[in-house]
Amino acid sequence: MSNAAGQSLNPSFKYGSNTIDASTRVAIVGGGKMGEALLSGWLAAQKGVAAPLSSSNIVVVNPGQERRSYLTETYGVRCVADSSELTETDVIVLAVKPQIMPTVLPVVSHVPGCEQALVISIAAGLNTSTIEQGLPNHIRVVRAMPNTPLLVGMGATTLCAGSCASEQDMALARDLFGCIGMALIVDESLMDVTGAINGSGPAYVAALVEAMAAGAVEQGLSADVAESLAIQTVVGTGSLMALKHQSAKQTRIEVCSPGGTTLAALDAMETGGFSDSIRSGVKAAVRRSRELGAQ
Repeated sequence: MSNAAGQSLNPSFKYGSNTIDASTRVAIVGGGKMGEALLSGWLAAQKGVAAPLSSSNIVVVNPGQERRSYLTETYGVRCVADSSELTETDVIVLAVKPQIMPTVLPVVSHVPGCEQALVISIAAGLNTSTIEQGLPNHIRVVRAMPNTPLLVGMGATTLCAGSCASEQDMALARDLFGCIGMALIVDESLMDVTGAINGSGPAYVAALVEAMAAGAVEQGLSADVAESLAIQTVVGTGSLMALKHQSAKQTRIEVCSPGGTTLAALDAMETGGFSDSIRSGVKAAVRRSRELGAQ
């Protein structure tokens, strides 16, 4: 990767061609659920730009000893307690909560070669200018909003560019997240909105499964059967729409028969405020994301 003067931190890191090889160094700052999701997904990638990555390429920063031990034992990666222990790194992923980012950035900014690294932030609500202000001038920053299905290679991530990020930067970041699901580049003004769908969405889907299962239990079905059926229905319906390139509207229409049980259920749900409550939830998530960014 080269800086503005053309000096290379790691000559074998083929930045312009969007490839990563066995010598690329990646630091994940934050070993929580999302940090682990990225770690797990990239190590499991069998194809794509992340395929060359192994446990020897990645170091994880996490303050808790118990968590560090778990990550090392589970994934074989080196873990350190603080970013000040990092050595030269090609890609730095900031996988910490937005509230603690102000304490993390000053330390990361002193990592050797930080000014030449590609920095990817997954902190909800924090815009690229905020990240850039806490790091060396002219650093390349990409903001990403992934979700936890990255753990099983089925994530959905949106990304946007900071002021110094190039098209090559964005292509590389997109391809990294694309190895473990869908990855889309959007304008930064839309990041809070996309985060309210893909970032928070797994919780909405889980809540839907809970409600479906609870309704079936009330009608006499056992809890384990009810939840299993609800989960498989969600997985199967999502796969149907994705693999058949079928819209949600068309899928809904095809399931509904005039005067049938499905229409009766949907009518009752709408009477209870189903669609309005979902829209209200998305709006609340967007609002909170913007509040976090303003703090």
